[in-house]
Amino acid sequence: MPAVTSADGTTIAYERRGRGPALVLVDGALCCRGAGPLGPLAALLSERFTVHTYDRRGRGESADTPPYAVAREIEDLTAVIGEAGGNAYVYGISSGAALALAAAANGSGIIGLALYEPPFVAEVEDVPGAADYRRRLRELLAAGHGGDAVALFMAQVGVPAPLIEGMRAQPGWAALEAIARTLAYDDEILGDGHLPRDLAAAVAVPTLVLAGGASPARLRGAAKAVAEAIPAARHRVLEGQTHDVAAEALAPVLAEFFS
Repeated sequence: MPAVTSADGTTIAYERRGRGPALVLVDGALCCRGAGPLGPLAALLSERFTVHTYDRRGRGESADTPPYAVAREIEDLTAVIGEAGGNAYVYGISSGAALALAAAANGSGIIGLALYEPPFVAEVEDVPGAADYRRRLRELLAAGHGGDAVALFMAQVGVPAPLIEGMRAQPGWAALEAIARTLAYDDEILGDGHLPRDLAAAVAVPTLVLAGGASPARLRGAAKAVAEAIPAARHRVLEGQTHDVAAEALAPVLAEFFS
C-alpha cells in the first residue's frame, strides 16, 4: 500500500480508489482499512469521488511514534489530504468524526465536512463513568492487558457482556488486541466527553452532521448539538439507522452533500 510521511516522521498507510473530487474517510475506534465500515462505503463513493482511506497511527500498516498527542493525528490527516492534492472533503464516524472536527477547526485543507455521530455529550453535567473508564483503561494498557482494555471499551459503549465474551473467543479478537493502545488515543481526542464548542465554532466549511434514527438518544442529541454549534452546519437523521450505519444508506447522502 502507498504511504505518506506525517509531520513527525510517522508513516501513514493509505489507499486511493475511484475518480473525481478528493474525499478522505476517517475511521472510529478499533477500526482500520482492513477491518471496519469504511471499506464498503469507499467502494460505493468511488463511483463519484477519489476516495482515500487510511490507517490511523498505530493501526493496520501505519506506524506509531510516541508520545501521542491529538495534534499528531491532525497532522496525519492533513498529510493524507496533502497527498490527495491539498484540499479534500472529509467524512468521519464516531471518534473519527471528533478527529475530523478538530482537524477542520485547524483548517487542514478540508473544504467540506460530514460527521456521523461524534460521541460527545451535549449537556454540561459530568459524563457518567468517564473518569473511572479513563483511569481503568490506562491501567490495563500500562499492564499490557490489551484484551481487557478492548473489553472495557466495549462495555463502556454498551455492548452486552455475553456478546463481549463470545467475541473474545473468536479469531478476530487478536487483531483488536493488537491496536488496543489506540483506545487511549481516541479517549484523548474526546477529552472529557463534552462537546468542544470552541472547536465547533471555529469550523468554517460547509458541514453535515448525521445521526441514526434508531441510535441511542444521547448520540442523536449530541449530533444535533454539534450541528447547532458549527456555524455552517446542517443536521440530518437517517431513519432506521444505528451507530453501525449501513454504507448503502449513507453513501447517497454523502454524495449529494459533497456534490
